[in-house]
Amino acid sequence: MEKIVMIGYGNMAKALISGMVGKYEILVTGRDFGKLKELEKEYDSKIKIAQFPISIEGENVILATKPHSIAEVSEQLSGEAKTFISVLAGVSVEKLSNTFKAESFVRAMPNLSALFGKSTTSLTGDKSGKYLASKIFIEVGSAIWLDSENELDIATAIAGSGPAYLALVAEAMADGGVKAGLKRSDSEKFVAGLFNGFAPLINSHKASDIKDGVMSPKGTTASGVATLEENGVRNAFIKTIESAYGRAVELR
Repeated sequence: MEKIVMIGYGNMAKALISGMVGKYEILVTGRDFGKLKELEKEYDSKIKIAQFPISIEGENVILATKPHSIAEVSEQLSGEAKTFISVLAGVSVEKLSNTFKAESFVRAMPNLSALFGKSTTSLTGDKSGKYLASKIFIEVGSAIWLDSENELDIATAIAGSGPAYLALVAEAMADGGVKAGLKRSDSEKFVAGLFNGFAPLINSHKASDIKDGVMSPKGTTASGVATLEENGVRNAFIKTIESAYGRAVELR
């Protein structure tokens, strides 16, 4: 079984571990031994743990900490990794290679749907790391290799940050149902069912075709879509992607 060293124990690290456990030998490392022990217990000792400092000589590594902590993390690592994969937003391959030692560097941007094996992960970096990175992230959904970090930053604005946008949409729709007269619990169930059923639709149909297929002349959907357009929802989402992309570029 291939070994992966996971640096970090936050939400994204846990999501990736959940997708990879049993398929890879996973060693989780970090500075807080208490959190490491909690994680070991959570996964019924199916993972191994090691407190900083450690050697990553010849290892395949996934970095899943906070972006601002990379200098501190690098001081706790010795040796040269084989493939070094970072899931940190806004941290460039150049910055990674100036901070850590590895034969190849790859940037990856999964999202929290990795917890359920449904993340669409964007990847870019050194081509020598493409095979391993793709193989790892296919275990937690699907993986798309991009030609540049600029494209990855755009993808981050969509797929990486997207769960937050969709959560806001879901919350607002549930609120709308409550305002119209549904009980909160029922409204939330309908919204959850909508999102669950929409996934296969968007995977097999163009978004415009789905919209047109639901709309009928002078119908309820046409009225609702007109209200969304009057309130600039389409433009708001376009601006949102541009804004998130711009921030990713600033963080590089």
